[in-house]
Amino acid sequence: MPINAAAAYQNNKVKTASPAELTLMLYEGAIKFCNIAIIGIEENNIEKSNQNIIKTEKIIAYLRATLDFKYPVAQDFENVYGYIYERLIEANLHKDKVILKELLGYLRDMRDTWKEVMKLAK
Repeated sequence: MPINAAAAYQNNKVKTASPAELTLMLYEGAIKFCNIAIIGIEENNIEKSNQNIIKTEKIIAYLRATLDFKYPVAQDFENVYGYIYERLIEANLHKDKVILKELLGYLRDMRDTWKEVMKLAK
């Protein structure tokens, strides 16, 4: 029962979130999955690391796909997301946690910046 309640809560949270909150959730998810992938590498669990790197890749691909290029800053985000995506592929091929830790830094910075933007927009 608690799992169903937690799933219902999470589902409702996503459905009622603003676009800005959804973006924040995506950054949080990418950070979470990247951390789990690092743990998978440390545990020598190839499947765990692979699955979580792919989840991170999917989030980055979604963020890229939803960029609005009528704003000049979108090209900067495209460049960063493109770099992160390519490095995720490399990290997955080589099961390289050093690359993943590098990317975690970027993802955390982007999340923290996004939080500040949300505060300023209120």
